[in-house]
Amino acid sequence: MKAFVAGATGETGRRIVQQLIDRGIPVRALVRDPQTARSILPTGIELVTGDVLNLESLQSAMGDSTIVFCATGARPSFDPTGPYKVDYEGTKNLVDVAKAKGIEHFVLVTSLCTSKFFHPLNLFWLILVWKKQAEEYLQKSGLTYTIVRPGGLKNEDNADAIVLSSADTLFDGSIPRTKVAQVCVESVFQANARNKIVEIVAKPDAPQKELRELFSVV
Repeated sequence: MKAFVAGATGETGRRIVQQLIDRGIPVRALVRDPQTARSILPTGIELVTGDVLNLESLQSAMGDSTIVFCATGARPSFDPTGPYKVDYEGTKNLVDVAKAKGIEHFVLVTSLCTSKFFHPLNLFWLILVWKKQAEEYLQKSGLTYTIVRPGGLKNEDNADAIVLSSADTLFDGSIPRTKVAQVCVESVFQANARNKIVEIVAKPDAPQKELRELFSVV
């Protein structure tokens, strides 16, 4: 197993990288600026230069990877095309290259409420709309996938229990990014996570359960 991580220098992506390293899984991290990436990411990983909007760069960057994690996301800006380009076109490019290379499992991080058109987040250039379009493109690709929809993302970890549910059943709540990374990485080891959308938040009053058990009931 060898993992390719897009969005590796982002807050969630770097935690996915760390989880993979902790499990002894080799990592190819897609970065635009290797020098900056070295100051952010742990040592012992392979940095490959590329851009999700550049199809050619992805073909060489993905190399001999067998699984793909996509934790990209448009940054807040005044560019109305940002979410379309990054959250949809960029993901679409990753899916196309992954399919051509016969990738075994594609894990995509999106967001709660992607199915809610009138959600306030869509005021940010329809960001949830384009995340939903990316989800559907992956679902139709024929690739084995897991789509992870987290609630509001927190940089600090906590002891709250992970709540994992099926698509369009959770509509509020938050979760530490470290827990999102744990769910993403665990999904490639769980048969019950294949070809599913899972929604996740963390709650202090929820029962603590193993991820394997959580995946078995969605």
